[in-house]
Amino acid sequence: MLDIKLIRTNPDLVKANIKKREMDLDHVVDEILDLDTKRRELTGKVEAMKAERNADTKKIPQMKKAGEDTTEIMAKMKALADQIKEADGELGQLEEKQQELMLSLPNMPDENVVAGGKEQNVPLHYYGEQPKFDFEPKNHVDLCEGLGMIDYQRGAKLGGNGAWIYRGAGARMEWALLNFFINEHLKDGYELVLPPHMLNYECGYVAGQFPKFSDEVYWIQNPTSADKKFLLPTAETALVNLHRDEILTDEELPRKYIAYTPCYRREAGSYRSEERGMIRGHQFNKVEMVQYTRPDQSDAAFDELVMKAERLVQELGLHYRLSKLAAGDCSFSMARTYDIEVWIPSMGIYKEVSSASNARDYQARRGNVKFRGEDKKLQFVHTLNASGLATSRVMPAIVEQYQNADGSVTVPEVLRPYMGIDVIR
Repeated sequence: MLDIKLIRTNPDLVKANIKKREMDLDHVVDEILDLDTKRRELTGKVEAMKAERNADTKKIPQMKKAGEDTTEIMAKMKALADQIKEADGELGQLEEKQQELMLSLPNMPDENVVAGGKEQNVPLHYYGEQPKFDFEPKNHVDLCEGLGMIDYQRGAKLGGNGAWIYRGAGARMEWALLNFFINEHLKDGYELVLPPHMLNYECGYVAGQFPKFSDEVYWIQNPTSADKKFLLPTAETALVNLHRDEILTDEELPRKYIAYTPCYRREAGSYRSEERGMIRGHQFNKVEMVQYTRPDQSDAAFDELVMKAERLVQELGLHYRLSKLAAGDCSFSMARTYDIEVWIPSMGIYKEVSSASNARDYQARRGNVKFRGEDKKLQFVHTLNASGLATSRVMPAIVEQYQNADGSVTVPEVLRPYMGIDVIR
């Protein structure tokens, strides 16, 4: 959520930054300001009436003690009470409407984030070279099916389109990837968290996914009560809620967490040729990194997350590129995002395996997550996240980039201790 003080003092800056996302919400900003003016004026009137009522309340005992008639002042107090009740109701409506509009505003992109959509994304650098083959290479679907790594047919039988089953060496590679990622993060001092997969509405609200994107998750309704939860679309949704409504100390920051979870996405399943296999699905595994930092640590934390995600792909020996996203391609809650995109040879394109993002204080305002600095003043923390990594695109990149002429796949060196084999045949 944006700071109302910023909207109040510099609405043109807010409007201009939202336009960088290719969104025109000038009318929303104007309506927020109009409601804010009315709310503050009405708040002043209510406070004045309450002060007058309190003053009259103190007079009554004195008047009764002096034998004076209190009929008129009692009638006045009753009228004031009715006016206050009516004004409080109106004030509540204004606050509710203002809050609703505030939630519809996305985060402001950082100053150095360019305007426009994904066509304005900029590759910052490439790692390694695109693999060249002296034989006719196969795509990851044929490779995984031929080696018994993935069972797409039975996956669809069990879970419908966009579902698959890891089997044999495929299941072992998936588990090896997850263990490799987690061990690397633990070495760097991150705390491992295994959160619930069913979350309450507040979690989606704080993360910035609700109310705007509430139809993009899987909802679960308890048939015997009004209890309603949703399946997490990413562990970030849980991790940024760990300290909801808490005040952290300066010494506790930064807090660094990782979590392994499956991720559940309704938006998956376009089934275009470039989305075949595991490239897009309704459920996939991911290790997620989240940091809570002081504002002055925020940029350094972002660089660390990008470096850590890149290092994982580098240690796997995969060719990839790092791209800086334009404002319109950054997610609703994020001020800046870098994507790490691996090369999928059969498709001739790069596919994202990690997004590193900085929400600044946008999520912390929604979740009321603060810290008390050395000056003893309360401030909102900054929250950041990065995939470290999502496996459903790492495995296709591995099998395609590491494939051999005989149809086998060489296991990346860092995964061999986990799998106990050098080649999948």
